[in-house]
Amino acid sequence: MSKPFDELRERLLRAGVAPRHVRRYLTELADHLADLRAEEERAGLSRADAESAALVRLGGMDDLAKAMIEQRQFQSWCVLAPWAMFGLAPLFFLGGAYFVACSILWSGWKIFLPGTNTPFIRLDVPLYGSYPAWFAIFYFGIGRSLYFYAPILIGWGIGLIAARQRVKWVWPTVGLVLIALTGGTAQVHASRPAVPGGVGHISMNLTLGPSVQGISDGLFHILVIFSLTVLPYLIWRLQKALYSSA
Repeated sequence: MSKPFDELRERLLRAGVAPRHVRRYLTELADHLADLRAEEERAGLSRADAESAALVRLGGMDDLAKAMIEQRQFQSWCVLAPWAMFGLAPLFFLGGAYFVACSILWSGWKIFLPGTNTPFIRLDVPLYGSYPAWFAIFYFGIGRSLYFYAPILIGWGIGLIAARQRVKWVWPTVGLVLIALTGGTAQVHASRPAVPGGVGHISMNLTLGPSVQGISDGLFHILVIFSLTVLPYLIWRLQKALYSSA
């Protein structure tokens, strides 16, 4: 695709046009340009002259961009409702991941450790029933991975969407901060069974901890999550800045 279309793509994305509409629009323009170029070549122009004449007939960049930018139905939700895309949606997905993680912990407690007061015990010995220890470790490991890595993966998703749609840094940063705060303060608690042989309860709350050490650990955890999630977005912005200045 020619350079004018590359510039047009960037202009449309920066104006908030959704990437899928940008791709479709540029594909249609490329097909139309090819038809115009073929007409000019049949009229006797060289390929280079035919390309220039076809671009003139296609229209200027301002007109081509304006045709898409002024139509609100082509705007991305990242522009129409950034508070939802970078605020509510990531928290919703993180809450869903934590719910699944807690469900895995509770069901694993019920299946592999019936009668125990807590699921947070060593699993390096054969467990109750016919399940080997490695299977229980794998099962609990799925939930543990969701708990620890969901904030980072969702944060990377925020950065990817922001980079793909050329969103300014404000709303993505808000989303990354919210994810880091939630991920850094989310703590899982297990309550012992109310009756002997029963199954206890799993709960989660957001807290920095009851002690100075707990608060310090929580703040460090928040900082780690934020650093890991914001790094790819910062690298992309740096690359764009270097590319623009080149």
